[in-house]
Amino acid sequence: MTNYFCLPFSTHPLRDALYDELHARPFQLISTPQQISHLAFAAQPRELEEAFRLVCDLCRRYSVNQPSADTVSYHQDFGEFAVRWERHMEFYALTFMRPAAPDGELFEHPVIRMLPGDWMAMLPGQAIAAFHVVVAGEEISFEQDPLHRWFEGQRLIMSRPAQGKAVVCTAFRLHSDGFGRFIVQNRGISDYQIGRLVQRVIEMETYRLLAQLSLPLAKRIAPELAEMDRELADMLASVPKKDSSEGNRELLERLSHLSTRLETWRAETNHRFSATRAYHELVQTRLTNIKEEPMNGYMTFAEFMSRRLNPGLRTCEAVQGWMEDLSRRIERAGDMMRTRVNLTLQDQNKTLLAAMNRRGRLQFRLQETVEGLSVAAISYYLVGLLGYLLDGLPLGAVGLDKKTATAILVLPVVLLIWWLIRRIKHRLIKEPYCEVGEE
Repeated sequence: MTNYFCLPFSTHPLRDALYDELHARPFQLISTPQQISHLAFAAQPRELEEAFRLVCDLCRRYSVNQPSADTVSYHQDFGEFAVRWERHMEFYALTFMRPAAPDGELFEHPVIRMLPGDWMAMLPGQAIAAFHVVVAGEEISFEQDPLHRWFEGQRLIMSRPAQGKAVVCTAFRLHSDGFGRFIVQNRGISDYQIGRLVQRVIEMETYRLLAQLSLPLAKRIAPELAEMDRELADMLASVPKKDSSEGNRELLERLSHLSTRLETWRAETNHRFSATRAYHELVQTRLTNIKEEPMNGYMTFAEFMSRRLNPGLRTCEAVQGWMEDLSRRIERAGDMMRTRVNLTLQDQNKTLLAAMNRRGRLQFRLQETVEGLSVAAISYYLVGLLGYLLDGLPLGAVGLDKKTATAILVLPVVLLIWWLIRRIKHRLIKEPYCEVGEE
């Protein structure tokens, strides 16, 4: 962060970076004629760093200034050619330029052949975009025969951008050398304007290819989603009418496996589908900025993208929406099955509680029976003890014998024992439960 001592207040640490971001990838001044080769490589963070080191190595080979470590866009003249390097989030781009007219046929000797072969072989990542751009003046002829040679007989897309002051021609196809091909004809615009036009064409083609990366993925997983959809429908159709804990548990396990498979697909595709939407918006923005006008007999770039690129985007969006809908339906089916399981458990708990109540009543009745037997047993032993006591008393003096006195005592003893047991029982019931060890 730069310290501006002239300011009487503190500044945000990202303030300079926010200003520099607006000028990180400036338009280049491109003279006419010009030969351009552009490469874009999908790369992981480690490969992005390796690509940066290779760019520094190329600078050392040609004894030119190297980019700084935090550079996201670098442009340097290497003498016979110039190099532009750009770092993006998931790819890096290399553009090689030579301010000269092609020797022989337009694309016979591209500028990329001037780069060291061993250095080119070490470029990390996987090439997504690789195409040549030839910027020429009005000496270029757009007659059928030369166009047929330059583009190897492919059907062409051609329009007049920059309000008709330029012509851009391409086939949007790979040719025999493995590269795509563009022709940009300058019909009277400045080097700065042609630089903006060429950069927008390069970005449009690069972002178009990046936007289409998810289309093969969407086509590959669509049959899998159809199979999962049928499997979910079969599961719901096989739900038993009568609740079965075993059947519900099996269906829940199958739904869990299905949800796991779907979430795996979503984790693998969400980032790619989101990137596709972002790149598609960039392509549309570049098409709008080109401000092309139609040419008789040819489709414009916007028309071609509308017919070929937009359906691919809609396919990706449809597959992503399909996954979201399938995920919601699996979740609802899981909630339904869990509700059935809970109801089954509640019925089982209700049956268990009813059985416990029956056992409790039986235990209570058994307890009352034992209680009655206990009263009889205690009364029997107490009457026996009182019989020993009566042996020592002069019962004859009051006109009683032992048997009569014992018979008289039986009823009061039984009542007394019964009353004492009832009192102890009620007292125990009324006392609060105390855990072991509590005072």
